[in-house]
Amino acid sequence: MKKKVLITGASGFVGYHLIVEALQKGLEVCAAVRPDSKVDHLKHLNIRYVHLNYNSVEDLQTEIDKEQYQYVIHAAGITKAKTLDVYNQINAEFSRNLAIAAANAQVPIEKFVFVSSLAAIGPLSDLNLLIQDDSSPNPVTSYGKSKLLAEQYLLSIPNLPLVIIRPTAVYGPRERDLFVIFKTISKGLDPQIGRFIQQLSFVYVKDLAAALISALELQASQQVYNVSDGNIYSRYALAEAATRILKKKVLRIHLPLSLVSFLAVCMEQLYVKRKDTPVLNKEKMNELTAINWACDTNRIQKDLSFTPRYNLEQGLLETFNWYKDNKWL
Repeated sequence: MKKKVLITGASGFVGYHLIVEALQKGLEVCAAVRPDSKVDHLKHLNIRYVHLNYNSVEDLQTEIDKEQYQYVIHAAGITKAKTLDVYNQINAEFSRNLAIAAANAQVPIEKFVFVSSLAAIGPLSDLNLLIQDDSSPNPVTSYGKSKLLAEQYLLSIPNLPLVIIRPTAVYGPRERDLFVIFKTISKGLDPQIGRFIQQLSFVYVKDLAAALISALELQASQQVYNVSDGNIYSRYALAEAATRILKKKVLRIHLPLSLVSFLAVCMEQLYVKRKDTPVLNKEKMNELTAINWACDTNRIQKDLSFTPRYNLEQGLLETFNWYKDNKWL
């Protein structure tokens, strides 16, 4: 019989690629989605849908006991919210509820994989260092703080066969946040904030999905891993790779840091009474202007036999082809 995996956040960007990878590995997939989630892009996949009540540990345990999942991959969460309380409720408290239910399951699950973020650790201020799996956390956004709180909650739950994966910036087909940058570059503009030195890291979504599925077979528990493609990139690497792929001439504009910071404050004020959040705000500036987001991936490569298949240029080429084929660009 196929082993059964519950994948939360299944209708999202990472969730879609997780499902594809899980099916390719011969797993039976139950996809947790919200009742109002758009799932047209999942209709061709051989999966079953479930709806979870993250507010109730009892309801969650009833679902897990009924289906007797061998694995849980918790990828659900939010990346944009108005307040830290909202981030904490959805990213940390809901994660804790699901993890408690999994730990108390009548038929013990074999692995609970939590999709965290490098934002939970935060960037470094020294360009000569790399973010380690056990680096002291110093998140610079409410999102990062909520992911750190989730990690702390989950690591304190007894009998939970836990693996935490912290991806750096994830890109690939169906991604919408970095797509804004790609679209700007496709129009011939490369706006940069200031002129400071910066080093970044990226991971292609298919490599991330492969790492998450590999974590299901890890014998050890209570393990935490940072994941990227293993390379360190300059602040211009993404734009330069995109320019080569698109074969376009691009005008690079260095916007003064003070100007962009002022715009972030203005955007925040304009959105005070709106339900949605702006693309640019003061917290986002903390993330965008951090000088070092490079991480060490030696442990995940060793423990999970994880070898990234894509560097930035290879991943961007496949991504841009998907955007064109699906008329995003």
